[in-house]
Amino acid sequence: LLAIMNVLLLKEKVKLAPMLEMITSEQLMTYLGECIFENMPQNLSETTQANYEQNMQDAMSVMYKLQTGLDVNVRFTGAGDFEYTPELIIFDLLEISLYHGWLVDPQDSDTVTAVNLCSYNQLVEKIISLRQSEEEESVRQALITEQFLERTASQLTYHGLCELSSVVKEKELCVFFRNNHFNTLYKHNNELFLLVTDQGFLTESNVVWETLSNVDGDCHFTDATFRTYTKPAPSTVPIPDPSIPVGSPEQIDHDYQVALFLQEEDASLQKQAWESGQQEPAAYAYTDHDLAMHLQEEENRKATGEHQRTTPETPILDPISQGQSRHLSHGPPSEAQRRRGERKEKEE
Repeated sequence: LLAIMNVLLLKEKVKLAPMLEMITSEQLMTYLGECIFENMPQNLSETTQANYEQNMQDAMSVMYKLQTGLDVNVRFTGAGDFEYTPELIIFDLLEISLYHGWLVDPQDSDTVTAVNLCSYNQLVEKIISLRQSEEEESVRQALITEQFLERTASQLTYHGLCELSSVVKEKELCVFFRNNHFNTLYKHNNELFLLVTDQGFLTESNVVWETLSNVDGDCHFTDATFRTYTKPAPSTVPIPDPSIPVGSPEQIDHDYQVALFLQEEDASLQKQAWESGQQEPAAYAYTDHDLAMHLQEEENRKATGEHQRTTPETPILDPISQGQSRHLSHGPPSEAQRRRGERKEKEE
C-alpha cells in the first residue's frame, strides 16, 4: 500500500492535505479507490467497458489485502514476470509497473534447465516432488533448484539487476518487489533508486533515496536531488565553565570562540544549501571586528542588567504636610512640591 501510494504521490495523481502529519490506512485506501475511478478511460467500447468494470470489481475485492501485503508469485524468466493473480489487477488499473530482480543467469544452463518456466510456488512444489523420486536425474534437479534458492535468498541476482536497469525507463516511477516487500523504485540518470521509508530516518530530512547498485546491499543514501548524503559531524560547541565570572576576560574569550564556531557552522550550511540549489550564497560574512563589537554589546547589556539588579533606584519621598498622605515618586520634586517646602522652612 505504501509503495503504491508513494508512486501516486510522486506522480501527483494523489494530493494530501497540507501540513498533514498522520494518515490512517483507511484514508489511504479511500485515496486509492478514488484514483482507480478517476483513472478509468473514456469512450470505451461496450465490451471493453464491461471488462474494465469487471477488473475494477475484482480489484476492489482484494484491495483490503494491501494493508497487510499482497501475495505475488514471481517467475524467474523476466523482471516483469509474475504469475497472474487478482492482486496484480490493481497495478494494471493504476498503470503502475511491478518489477523484481530474482532471475536465473542464462549462462547457468543447469539452473535454467532445472528452474525452467516455473514460478516460485511451482518451484517449491517441484522440489518436494523430485526429492521423493528414485531417479538420479530427478534428485540432481531437486538439488540444483534448492541451491539456486539458497544462493539467491536475497531475491536479487546480478543478472536480475542488469535486466532491471534495462527494463525500467528513465524517470519511471514503479514498484519493486524484493524480500517479500514492496518498494518505490525510480530511475534517474540511468541509476536505480529506492525511496527510503524506514522510520529510523524519519528525522533525517536529507535521506530520501537509496541506491540500488549491487546485490550485497552496499549502497548509499542521497537527498531529494540525488546528491550523496554525508552524515554531519557531531557538534563541538565549546561548553562554558560555570565558575568563570560574567564579564571576565575568560568569559569574553569563550563567547568569542562560540561566535566563531556558529559563524563557521552557518557558512558551512549556507554552502551546502547553495551547492544543492536551495538558495544563493550569503552576501557577506562577519569580520573579527563585527564579532568583537557584537560581543562587546552583549557584555555591556549584561553589565547594565547586573548593575540594575544589584543597585535598585531609590524612590524620593515627598515632604510630609499636615493632612496629606505619603506617596512614592521615581522622579525629581515638582515646582509645587518645592514651593511648599520653602514655605515650611520660613514658618519654622
